[in-house]
Amino acid sequence: MRDLCAAAVDAATATGAEYADARVVLKRSQLVATKNGRVDRMTDAESQGIGVRVLVDGAWGFACDRRLTDEGARDAALRACTFARAAAGRHVRTLAPVERHTGRHESKAEQDPFAVPLADKVDLCLRADAALAGPDVIVRQAMVRAQREHKLLLSSEGTEVEQVLTECGAGIDCAASRDGVFQVRSYPSAAIGSSRQSGWEFVDGLRLADEAPRVAEQAAALVRADPCPSGITTVVLDGDQVALQVHESVGHPTELDRVYGTEASYAGTSFLRPGDLGSLRYGSEHMNITADPTTSGGLGSFGFDDEGVPAQRTPVVEAGRLTGFLTSRETAARIGAGGGGSMRADGWNRMPLVRMTNLHIEPGEGTLDELLADVDDGIYMETNRSWSIDDKRLNFQFGTQIAWEIKNGERGRMLRDATYTGITPEFWGSLDAVAGRDSWRLYGLTNCGKGQPGQSAHVSHGAAPARFRNVQVGVKA
Repeated sequence: MRDLCAAAVDAATATGAEYADARVVLKRSQLVATKNGRVDRMTDAESQGIGVRVLVDGAWGFACDRRLTDEGARDAALRACTFARAAAGRHVRTLAPVERHTGRHESKAEQDPFAVPLADKVDLCLRADAALAGPDVIVRQAMVRAQREHKLLLSSEGTEVEQVLTECGAGIDCAASRDGVFQVRSYPSAAIGSSRQSGWEFVDGLRLADEAPRVAEQAAALVRADPCPSGITTVVLDGDQVALQVHESVGHPTELDRVYGTEASYAGTSFLRPGDLGSLRYGSEHMNITADPTTSGGLGSFGFDDEGVPAQRTPVVEAGRLTGFLTSRETAARIGAGGGGSMRADGWNRMPLVRMTNLHIEPGEGTLDELLADVDDGIYMETNRSWSIDDKRLNFQFGTQIAWEIKNGERGRMLRDATYTGITPEFWGSLDAVAGRDSWRLYGLTNCGKGQPGQSAHVSHGAAPARFRNVQVGVKA
């Protein structure tokens, strides 16, 4: 791997690149899914190749090759330089300085998920699938997944870092229907389950078959539940929904490439501006957001990003004030703050982009019950069902799978079709409590899309239940 990367970098610099880096990536991905008692999907795929990124006369160029040979590496480097020279106009780009790093990072895994036989994975899914059976349940699904990525990055500045990242995850969901009402219930998170950088011990700990009866019972109860009323009220969100709220209304708008407009044609822009750093009031004093790729088990964890910047914990919002962006070396140099550290590609055939790593809302104090106890009249919402947010990440509407009335500090009747809407800084400004460390959990997402051609990033968010005052729920009259 090292010789191939060196051959690519040498070829690029020899033909005039002022900067070059090369990544060799070997990836294996596995998925087993069942539906209504039968195997629905089973995949076990491997890919390998080299990606070369260059800076020539101030313009970026990128090319890749699936051949892990000297010829493939050099061809990719020369094509990347050709693409950079073909860029129209005059270009000036500065990269934030980074120290030369050499090292190796490997995520922790007690039990290799690829050593677990496929037959055992199928059996686990079928047992969980069967345990979802119940009145009015019409669709039952279970899935398990695993991925290992082995990559080496070498740059013309002398950085040489190798990383092996192993992750796995699982989830179940079911759908119930009665009298024209259709409802879905999931565990431990909606649609894609939950994943972590870990070994198979994480999947075992989810205890899918044990949780399935509760999931089925709630799905059946939801089709009989009253719809969520409309109005302005106090809302308490479970940690899973808070995690998605952080992702959509804090993570994406603080990606500095979006702020500068370079993702406008596909992923959108941001309501934030470079001059907002250090001054914009993003939310209340209870809002503290941290980007932390050093988090143990996070899907966005690494030793070094795909520019060779070492992982480090960075405040993004402190006591409600915007104090940081998610940056590349280029955007950090442009804004004059930070040093990069958020650049990742989802494979050897993609150019690195500014991506969320692990973005957490820091815990406050107390428990979920204590958050509820301070609510005379409100709604508690749990597990995301839908999300909609504009391309500036400003106006949004989210829905959850299940909700309960809060009356005099306690949960009351179950509600279905719960939604809430808001404007990002106003909504976060209404935050008046986040539960404490004992309620804080790590949630993993594997479907964060960005870029052209599209890339899917794996990210994690640490979150605890949180309370928001004066929130519009349901459809505004």
